[in-house]
Amino acid sequence: MISGRLQHLNDNPVCPCGKFVLYWMQQAQRVEFNHALAYAIERANELNQCVVVGFGLMEDYPEASERHFAFMLEGLAETSAALAEKRIKFVVKKGAPDAAMSGLARHASLVVCDRGYLRHQREWREEVARTVACQVTQIETDVVVPIEIASNKAEYAARTIRKKINTRRDEYIHTCAMPRPKKSSLLLDVKEDVDIRDWRLVLEQLSINRSVERVTRFPAGPRAAHQRLKTFVDKHLKGYADARNDPANPECSEMSPYLHFGQISPLEIALACQQARQASEADREAYLEELIVRRELAINFVYYTPNYDSYECIPDWAKNTLGAHRNDARANVYTFKKLEKAQTHDPAWNAAMLEMLKTGYMHNYMRMYWGKKIIEWSATPQIAFETTIALNNKYFIDGRDPNSYCGVAWLFGVHDRAWQERPVFGKIRYMNAAGLQRKFDVARYIAWADAL
Repeated sequence: MISGRLQHLNDNPVCPCGKFVLYWMQQAQRVEFNHALAYAIERANELNQCVVVGFGLMEDYPEASERHFAFMLEGLAETSAALAEKRIKFVVKKGAPDAAMSGLARHASLVVCDRGYLRHQREWREEVARTVACQVTQIETDVVVPIEIASNKAEYAARTIRKKINTRRDEYIHTCAMPRPKKSSLLLDVKEDVDIRDWRLVLEQLSINRSVERVTRFPAGPRAAHQRLKTFVDKHLKGYADARNDPANPECSEMSPYLHFGQISPLEIALACQQARQASEADREAYLEELIVRRELAINFVYYTPNYDSYECIPDWAKNTLGAHRNDARANVYTFKKLEKAQTHDPAWNAAMLEMLKTGYMHNYMRMYWGKKIIEWSATPQIAFETTIALNNKYFIDGRDPNSYCGVAWLFGVHDRAWQERPVFGKIRYMNAAGLQRKFDVARYIAWADAL
């Protein structure tokens, strides 16, 4: 079940004097299709111990706001209840996750953690492995093909990783059986800092950034994720190959917020799509390309590119061509505040920005157009990169994600090639409003966004 997913992060032994096995749940905020939880239960049963699930609640999480915290906390409340049904105690500790879990691990015989790919997520796990006395084992459960199995280097483009992933894909698209714990931890005397069951009260009492309010377009939690997946498979997967690039009539799964917070597994989504016989093979494969190849290319990018959130991450050819056109005249230059308020001359761009502001989401085709225009309307390409990252992370529910960082970098030439040279962009791929008109009913999309 976990072949290729398991890594020991230190050389410490399992502590025989420990009271429980600790599963540090940080990335995979769910019970179903959670290989890390399943492994923790298996090991606890072998040791004749119970499992405690811990979560580090960091109020000053980088660039997080009330919008992100509300979505996450609502989902965690549901996950807490699902764990209780399995007689597993869920303990939320406030503070930096590494410090919080190192403290909780003092009484653990073994620490099992899931895997994150961003710089700070990796540092947390490395610090816990360095500071605790017991063994720390990492189980990868938020990709289909484990990252090192797919590739041992930063890939140049989707075409260079596609075969590597697809030749191993079917080895890993299998259900994840969840064993039953032999012992309950519900009555274990382990102190929690907040009662996540009353997540609204927790949200109200946190010292967090309140400048971006929560949204209602996406109900949070694993149940909502499963319902959205069912709707997509039953009603929208058929025809996906042709219709996915129409923001005015979207045939999208809209799973990215749930994937970002680990409220659903990509493996479960892949299985559901493979089994959807009402859709054609072309539709199924088109979606699996996005879910697995493209998403895991993004994870490959942030994992093997230390400066993934910096302008310096883009390839040399892109830096050179953008640098050569750095001083080109721009027909329009907008400040960050003008962009943030959707106050440009372009109604389609303003509509996309409104969708982001009001719903925390944007259709992927419009995300590409949105980002390309920021390049065109910024004084320098460096300012454009910083602006795009900042807006992306501030307003998208799925911001601060490997897909987000890779998507922004793609705008500037990562995983792309040189195109026809033009002002401002140089040889970077260009997009314009006429291209939108050829793709879909732009007026319909603008009217929908204005109604928000």
